[in-house]
Amino acid sequence: MGRFIKQAYIQYMKKLLFLIGLFLSLNDCFAQQADSLHLIARQFMRTADYPNAIIVLTNALKKDPGNIEIQKDLTFTYYLQRNYSAAVESGRKLIERNDADEQCYQILGMAYKAIDEKKQADKMYKQGIKKFPSSGELYNEYGEMLWVEKDAEAIRFWEKGIEVDPNYSSNYYNASRFYYYTYDKVWSLIYGEIFINMESYSKRTPEIKSLLVEGYKKLFTDLKSPKTASKNPFENAYLAVMTDQSQTVALGVTPESLNILRSKFVLEWFEKYGDKYPFRLFEYQRQLLKEGLFDAYDEWAFGTASGLAAFQSWTAQHADDYNRFIYFQKGRVFKIPPGQNYRNLSTK
Repeated sequence: MGRFIKQAYIQYMKKLLFLIGLFLSLNDCFAQQADSLHLIARQFMRTADYPNAIIVLTNALKKDPGNIEIQKDLTFTYYLQRNYSAAVESGRKLIERNDADEQCYQILGMAYKAIDEKKQADKMYKQGIKKFPSSGELYNEYGEMLWVEKDAEAIRFWEKGIEVDPNYSSNYYNASRFYYYTYDKVWSLIYGEIFINMESYSKRTPEIKSLLVEGYKKLFTDLKSPKTASKNPFENAYLAVMTDQSQTVALGVTPESLNILRSKFVLEWFEKYGDKYPFRLFEYQRQLLKEGLFDAYDEWAFGTASGLAAFQSWTAQHADDYNRFIYFQKGRVFKIPPGQNYRNLSTK
């Protein structure tokens, strides 16, 4: 009797192992089929054939229901098709997943904003930020949503994004624009120049270059008034050095006068404050000075915004220097190290 039970148990285990193996192989087969369908669907997405993309993505998800990338693409395609109710429904399922990432919250956020669902979007962004407290993307998008409503609290989220994720460029873009339209004379310039170094050739770069030129004009229109009012020692140091060099733009703010101003600024800054306030932007400017590339850098930064004809004339006359700078610029990635956020610095 014992032998019979033992043999039956062995046969049972063999059948069980066979079924498990068959199940796993079928699952693997379905996953491979889903991946193939996913590639086909992405081709439809690239050609803006959203109905076909949705058909194929839906079939792919049936074969591999746990595939988060397929579900994200399906949700995003609903959004692109302007089927916002379907995008919201699918997006809500996405953020409920244990493996939901930042992109899941971004996609649902776009759908909420498209239907002007502020209350749900607000709740969702707060949930996403709680789950991903170092996400520059989520802080930026939450700030943008607030700014559409003319809520000045937006800057608090953009600057928090800069603090927790100092190399995500969009927070600098939005913060620079925000401060340009306030009485601030420091942070619009600093954030703007960081941005154009992070996004040197994006569609947004010309806008910020123009803002920088106008921002320097704004700075020297009434330089001294905020100097003693600020409680931020970094701002005071910045304005003090700018005040010392203000005569360099006495005849107006031009790419040439800005170059002289900024060259002298860098030298004085590192003489007085470089050790106290390590700052990558100023370190990069000093590096360009040492390499003999600072003139070309400033022309790149301010030339087109000041006047295209003058810029073209300068680059034609200094072609070797300008090409050397462009080659140098394209060979590096501008990064801000952690711990260099001085915006909320205050005196003790």
